Amino acid sequence: MSPQSKPIPRPQGRDTLGWRKVFACFGPSTNTIVEPEFAAMRPAGVTNQYRDIYIENAKALSNESFMAGMDVLQAAVDAAIRSAMTAEPDYYVMGVSAVSFIGGAKACHAQLKHLRELAGKDFSVGPISCVEAMKAYGGIRRIAVISPYYPVANQHVKNFFSDYGVETVRDLPLQCTSWTNISRVTEPQIAAALKQLDGDDIDAIVQVGTNLSMARMAPFAEHFLDKPVIAINTATYWHALRTNGIMDGVEGFGPLLQHLDLKRD
Repeated sequence: MSPQSKPIPRPQGRDTLGWRKVFACFGPSTNTIVEPEFAAMRPAGVTNQYRDIYIENAKALSNESFMAGMDVLQAAVDAAIRSAMTAEPDYYVMGVSAVSFIGGAKACHAQLKHLRELAGKDFSVGPISCVEAMKAYGGIRRIAVISPYYPVANQHVKNFFSDYGVETVRDLPLQCTSWTNISRVTEPQIAAALKQLDGDDIDAIVQVGTNLSMARMAPFAEHFLDKPVIAINTATYWHALRTNGIMDGVEGFGPLLQHLDLKRD
């Protein structure tokens, strides 16, 4: 072997692009909002390995069909995680929220325990991330909720937050007519809904439903409503970053990603 032909060293150590963390991010296959919103929040040295949870695009939704869709989603989550596991990610970020609200805090933590056992790694899930975001803001005990869901699902959301001592004073289910139509709710429609929900009797507004695009709009709404407006995708990705010790400020998504940290008990 000549002096010029040294062997190339074998790869070792951290992922080349995800040298800080490799996140496995997953959401319903009908969801067109989670992947681009998470991508826009991603700091250098973190990669998002996105995997679909396969689901048909249910149409003419109702209370009954919405909840039936949640059963289908729940059954498909494990398959998406197994797909993500092949990339050996460091952490999992769940871009679907309704299935984790159903049954309240006890059911959510049971689901989280199952997911951790399946993947062998930890997860950020939307409902818990929203609670942690409220703690980070501080002083939030009474909220209003906006969702693309139907009334029966909103009741599960209210029950979940109640389990953490947070009262939902009022809520607005937008009752989108299909899974894909959630992504087509416009900013003027959302702004009108936020104004309808606002009042002196609430401390914050919380948006749930990961295919409803509010990550960019929420910080503007905070200014015109003069109170925290928490978008679930922002809260979830913030929770993933902070849980993994990544404290970078990311502009354009409000106080959470700019400077707020998890409140450690």
